[in-house]
Amino acid sequence: MRSYIRHPSDIPIEYQADAGCADGSRERLKNISQGGLSFCSRCALPVGAAITLRISRVQPDFAVGGHVVWCRAESGVYEIGVAFRNPSDLFQVRMVEQICHIEQYKADVLLSEGRRLNGEQAALEWIEKFARDFPQLGDDDSS
Repeated sequence: MRSYIRHPSDIPIEYQADAGCADGSRERLKNISQGGLSFCSRCALPVGAAITLRISRVQPDFAVGGHVVWCRAESGVYEIGVAFRNPSDLFQVRMVEQICHIEQYKADVLLSEGRRLNGEQAALEWIEKFARDFPQLGDDDSS
């Protein structure tokens, strides 16, 4: 049973590990929890490997360090579990995740409605429409 509820995400990430894939890879975040995050990779990574994750959809790029806590084969890829090095990294990752959602909202509005929103306008609209549904950290995992 998990200690924390996991929150789904699909933010693009890049990673560099001290073992496993030689050149690092571009992947998508699978979910975020109180203790870390998970993503899928074409390469297996050994448990204990140091890893740096980078989210480049924000400027400047956001980077966070951690270590691999599990790796399991899943439908031809590997799901990798990463624990954060510092407990405060979780808050930063969640903020970056929200910024990425807001940036995606800006792009979606431009495509579907033809409206160009600046960052503040997009944030205000996104908060009004979606913030109440954005998972809160610290919720108990009841499953």
